[in-house]
Amino acid sequence: MRVQTDGLRSGEREARATIVDVAAAAGVSRQTVSNVLNRPDRVAAPTLERVQREIDRLGFTPHVSAQQLRRQRASAFGFEVNPSGHRRMGHILDEFLVELTVAAPSDAGHLVAFAPDPDDVLTAYRKTLTSGIVDGFVLADTRTDDPRPPWLIEQRVPFVSFGRVWDQPELTRWVDVDGGAGVRQAVHHLATSGYSRIGWLGWPAGSNVGDDRRRGWAEGLRELGLDVDAPAEESVQDLDQATEAAESLVTRLLAQGRGDVAVVCASDLLALGVMRAVRHVGLVPGVDVGVVGFDDTEVAAALQLTSVRQPVAEAARTAWGLLLDPELEGPVLLDPDLTVRASSVRDPTTAAGGP
Repeated sequence: MRVQTDGLRSGEREARATIVDVAAAAGVSRQTVSNVLNRPDRVAAPTLERVQREIDRLGFTPHVSAQQLRRQRASAFGFEVNPSGHRRMGHILDEFLVELTVAAPSDAGHLVAFAPDPDDVLTAYRKTLTSGIVDGFVLADTRTDDPRPPWLIEQRVPFVSFGRVWDQPELTRWVDVDGGAGVRQAVHHLATSGYSRIGWLGWPAGSNVGDDRRRGWAEGLRELGLDVDAPAEESVQDLDQATEAAESLVTRLLAQGRGDVAVVCASDLLALGVMRAVRHVGLVPGVDVGVVGFDDTEVAAALQLTSVRQPVAEAARTAWGLLLDPELEGPVLLDPDLTVRASSVRDPTTAAGGP
């Protein structure tokens, strides 16, 4: 696997704490520090705690290449199970973890799940890496100013991410789903179905995923010449506000006349708010107001909600390929599909009725 060499400047590398610094600070031998890193069961609890405290204070992390000289490959990769990321991205991260497990090569790709450290993003990665149980990581829930990719590059640790490294375009070891393309597809579908005033319900500006999906909506309108001067849209910070925002958006659209109104949403949860708002004014989703969500959850299928479906299983297989096969090139941007149901067609009997 080719490894990115971006990292700290030479002066910063020279200032990095060494195993000698840790040993001196903790008042122990270098061998004791090595045991703490590689054989903690051999170290008395008070000494283990003292050395670990100095390791954390000095920010010491041995290069993985040096560790690999002392041990065999683990043939396993770490995956951070972060509740905050799962709240932001809904069920997709759960589905990705399942598909990643299913697609793991039996001889070279086991997963080791670990929890984040609430005080320092990198602490859990340091501890998991120095434990010797993983050779690298699969990242998810990437975001702007994400410290994990540059740190892993500096440590020469193999990794791949599910999600673009948004503000570091030079990093290419990622697979992602083209959310903008999925939303454009939804806009074209609605226009074909006879809806000409298509609003947007999304998240506040600043969310990379949300902004990408909104761009797809705006581009779809421009491509079709639909109401590009004064498009109707609302954003929702808290899901508890989804129904209220949806009612405001639907009311604004309907005030211009009924019969050709639709709303595309950044997620299925937001789309459910729109469906409730439509029913609240005595109308029927699809027949009177078109509604499209994103993620194609089980709830979407149960409520006959048209939704953009992400190819998560393909993303998982691609992630393993990028991680283990040096011949594969990244990045990989996958196209989603649109599952059409009753919420976006005039005649519900013509809908697919399921994924």
